[in-house]
Amino acid sequence: MTETVPTTVSPSAPSRNTAPGRAPLTHVPLSRTPLPGYDPTLPPWEGSWECVPAGPSGQTCELHVRRTPGGDGPAVVYVHGLGGSSTNWTDLAAQLAPHATGIAVDLPGFGFSQPTDGFGYGLEDHADVLARYLESLDGPVHLVGNSMGGAVAMLVAARRPEVVRTLTLISPAMPDRRPDPRRLSDPRMALAFLPVVGKSVRRALARMTPEERAMQTIRLVYADAERFPKHRITEQAEEFAARSSYAWAASAMARSTFQIFRTWFAQGNRSLWSVAPRITAPTLVVWGSEDKVISVRRAKRTAEVIPSARLLILPRTGHVAQMERPVTVARAVLGMWEYVDDGRW
Repeated sequence: MTETVPTTVSPSAPSRNTAPGRAPLTHVPLSRTPLPGYDPTLPPWEGSWECVPAGPSGQTCELHVRRTPGGDGPAVVYVHGLGGSSTNWTDLAAQLAPHATGIAVDLPGFGFSQPTDGFGYGLEDHADVLARYLESLDGPVHLVGNSMGGAVAMLVAARRPEVVRTLTLISPAMPDRRPDPRRLSDPRMALAFLPVVGKSVRRALARMTPEERAMQTIRLVYADAERFPKHRITEQAEEFAARSSYAWAASAMARSTFQIFRTWFAQGNRSLWSVAPRITAPTLVVWGSEDKVISVRRAKRTAEVIPSARLLILPRTGHVAQMERPVTVARAVLGMWEYVDDGRW
């Protein structure tokens, strides 16, 4: 099977660049190198646990990762978003496998990665663990992050440039303070911690089946939920069911969500808008035009403030372009790698 490629892959009006000599913001090369056939029935790659070297506190941890065997050269590391996991990268990893070994991580508290005692769940905390993991790999990597994982990847790229060869940000969680309950997989979640009504709302949410929760998430992050492969609804439901048995899962989700909101209101050097200009790696920013979670209105500014970034906006696409348009995203990512290798980015 093949994926239908959108006929329009960039904004209708190219952005004016302010930096002398910088390439036009929306001139994103799409690689013409043949890619593997798109197979929506592909199961998740096999997972295993890998040790993260100790940080300043002397504490080590293990991350659950899924490795995709691939080509020689720098590895590509994939970082999921809030409530996601390493399975979010199955299709994109398959497309890029001939060109790079893929490593999709479960951040602490997500997927099957158990957090260490006292883990803070801030973007900085996730970035510290990810950076230490990247240090253990062989050379700088191509780093790809979606949503919360995109923000985490930005922090790593800004603070540890020596471990990042290129950076791809797919709808990164840039500050977006719109008070819109439609941005939640279930609008009732906004009421869950209110006095009086909160308790009954939490009970109602707890009664939902894993299949119902999976479909809610899919409707939120896809522009067209009908594009989601039917057999993967079962995969998502099974993962939700497995995570429900972990005592730390609900807390990880709630606390990570709170920490993202906290970062959105940060000022000065702690703001993500201040972090972005410090990124030196060649960067591709990808956004879905129908992203309900982080507005596409953040896309242009995000790409403009990163010194070596270009922007690809995909029509009829939601918050997880790597899942909804894996072939197009793969062509864009590989196009960046080829341009970087040739010194043309």
